[in-house]
Amino acid sequence: MKYNCCNYMRKPSVVMKLGTWRGVQRSIFILGSFALLISIVTLSSKFYSLKSFHVTDTFCNYVNTDSQSRIDSHVKVTLETVIQKLQQELKTFRDSTADSSSSVHLLKHSTFLADILGLIESVHESLVQNDESTQKLSNDVEDIHPLLKPKQHSDEPAEYFLIEEIRKYVKIKPNRLGKQNFMGANGTFTSIGHACFAMKTELEEYMNYDIGDICNDDWKLAQKLMVHGCDPLPRRRCFALAPKIYSKPFPIHESIWKLPDNRNVRWSQYRCKNFTCLASNSAPKGFFKCADCFNLSHHEMPRWMQQVSLDSKLNLTADFLIPEVLQIKPGEIRIGLDFSVGTGTFAARMREFNVTIVSATINLGAPFNEMIALRGLVPLYLTINQRLPFFDNTLDLIHTTRFLDGWIDFVLLDFVLYDWDRVLRPGGLLWIDSFFCVKEDLNAYLESLKMLRYKKHKWVVVPKIDKDDDREVFFSAVLEKPPRPFR
Repeated sequence: MKYNCCNYMRKPSVVMKLGTWRGVQRSIFILGSFALLISIVTLSSKFYSLKSFHVTDTFCNYVNTDSQSRIDSHVKVTLETVIQKLQQELKTFRDSTADSSSSVHLLKHSTFLADILGLIESVHESLVQNDESTQKLSNDVEDIHPLLKPKQHSDEPAEYFLIEEIRKYVKIKPNRLGKQNFMGANGTFTSIGHACFAMKTELEEYMNYDIGDICNDDWKLAQKLMVHGCDPLPRRRCFALAPKIYSKPFPIHESIWKLPDNRNVRWSQYRCKNFTCLASNSAPKGFFKCADCFNLSHHEMPRWMQQVSLDSKLNLTADFLIPEVLQIKPGEIRIGLDFSVGTGTFAARMREFNVTIVSATINLGAPFNEMIALRGLVPLYLTINQRLPFFDNTLDLIHTTRFLDGWIDFVLLDFVLYDWDRVLRPGGLLWIDSFFCVKEDLNAYLESLKMLRYKKHKWVVVPKIDKDDDREVFFSAVLEKPPRPFR
């Protein structure tokens, strides 16, 4: 009975020791596995680092010493931490062997732990030596040929491009003699659109020319760059290609309502090769927006002087006439902007009322800008991407028709409307002419206009009757900018 009792009393001690030993084994296994993982990662890092040092036969294989040093520093800190933990654990095991019955087993595993510690310390020491050799190599780089030196990261936009003309253009041009110019700047900061970097290939093609020579016939490439956000384009040091035979324009009293001379336009990038083709109703023109705008006698002549799009059922129209709009502010409308796709007819009609209008448009499949200029009016080659080149509170009128329609994003429309508000003077008029969209989007677009808090002089919504689809509507309005006092 006593023997059984003794045996019974001895069992918990054995179980306790067994549990303790399993805990020790678990901790040793975890630490050992972690140490081996660190060793493998470190050796791999060393291997690839050393491999990159040997590949020096091309310009593309350079060692990024900054990033490599950061990685090595992190590995060194981790190794030092593991070494400290292993040393502390090893000391604990050695101290416990004197009082434990399982000292033989603890001694065996402490020896195993010491071997792992020795391996990690050797890796740590080699890593330190590798840092010293890397530092020596970086010091020796100064003596290497410039083409073999590691590439340094640069924030200079010029370094992104290969064509020398682009590089020269975008670099800051310091003033001569180190003095500020009359504008208060120490240099000239020539700019390009942010999307030019995404269209590197197209821009380099555009800027690839011989200085002082004739430029390529690449206005279509230039317009593609502008429409896709590479706007403004860089200036060029070549001569723009002109028509081979340029005849003098017609006198102003004739040019307004007469098709220009075909010889005054470069036709190589258009489907139509003359103005007669553009004015025809049957010829394929290669574009659809304002396709009838070159028909001056029939399509253009009555516009803004007669109501040409009248809904017979509702007796409503989205067309406002110039005389009734000018009557809203008699004698006050003198200068303005027409932001539309067209041939300048709105500016031509306003000229008859002694109002000067600048016509902003691009060449969407036809020579719209050339046509406007040959009629004796002022074209402004401008995309929707760009801020208007007018100062704040300067224009009496902004007119737009069938350009900012239901395709436009609501956020973009907000930016455009706020920019128009910026250049309109207090009391100036915003004339939205025949804006069309689907019925479902109408309220959202109208809210964008209402947030301007303009005074409503004219406001009408009518069905769009030029198609069988009854889902679209026309919206027209004449709004007055309020006099916001300066703070």
